[in-house]
Amino acid sequence: MVKPFASSADLGAKTETLEVLAEGVYVLTAEGDPNVGAIEGEDFVVAFEARATPVAAREWLAQLREHTDKPVKYLVLSHYHAVRVLGASAFGAEVVIAHEQTRRLVAERGKQDWESEFGRMPRLFKEPESIPGLTWPDVTFSDRLTIDLGGNRGELVLQYCGRGHTAGDIVAWLPRHRILFAGDLVEAQAALYTGDAFHTDWSTGTLDRVKVFGAEALIGGRGAVPRGRDAVDAAIEQTREFLLVMRDRVGAVHARGGPLREAFEATHEALAPKFGQWPIFEHCLPFDVSRLWDELDGIDWPRIWTAERDREVWAQLQD
Repeated sequence: MVKPFASSADLGAKTETLEVLAEGVYVLTAEGDPNVGAIEGEDFVVAFEARATPVAAREWLAQLREHTDKPVKYLVLSHYHAVRVLGASAFGAEVVIAHEQTRRLVAERGKQDWESEFGRMPRLFKEPESIPGLTWPDVTFSDRLTIDLGGNRGELVLQYCGRGHTAGDIVAWLPRHRILFAGDLVEAQAALYTGDAFHTDWSTGTLDRVKVFGAEALIGGRGAVPRGRDAVDAAIEQTREFLLVMRDRVGAVHARGGPLREAFEATHEALAPKFGQWPIFEHCLPFDVSRLWDELDGIDWPRIWTAERDREVWAQLQD
């Protein structure tokens, strides 16, 4: 039996849950769909992630407006993937912020990524005709950028921790509450997508730097919000384990000259007992293994995913 392509058959609605993690700190989770969040300043809001379309983004904003009517001044994008950024116009933000590598990636492959992700995850693209075009950041940075939240609310620190899920992932850190918005650098019981990743950097120094924050609550790219230092560290280490198992299994086949299909099957066998029931596991793994294989071939900068290449890799590995 041929498996449906990526998440094309995932058409069921997910239950969304808005959580207030601290005064003025909000997150919306949705059973493994991409998480979004917001932080209140004294007289403005910082939104974190934008969803896939303006229509989907407005649904999130309608829930947020039950808690605050402050205008969105800043929209922070953790990275360039379409499901995270194409809903940006709904926020009416004064300033869209991302890492400098994210701007580079939008310019290099934003259109192809849009077409690719729409084909892989059509349910997330509610009324795609509402997307006005690619999302471009107004402000970029290389290492660290701080937003003063005003009054006694402290600051929000945007930080680059190194190459990981993409070349330009950033996190948002609230020192006052010890809350970290980690984007897709950490997934809490959701499978990793690594098709544009740097597996060695991510599984070593990048995750080490994420862990050093010592967060007491962490909002990952997907999944529930771990609370307490032990739960946060466990989520980080689950993410690392996924990456290390991939590196071990794919690396072993690659080193002895075996085929890509064998590497995929060995990796699937190793990961499935622990991770196989997590959201989008079957969706992600062919693209993950393909990217890691490229890295082992010496291709440092990820090849661009197109809708056509997506289907070719899926047919090769997941049918």
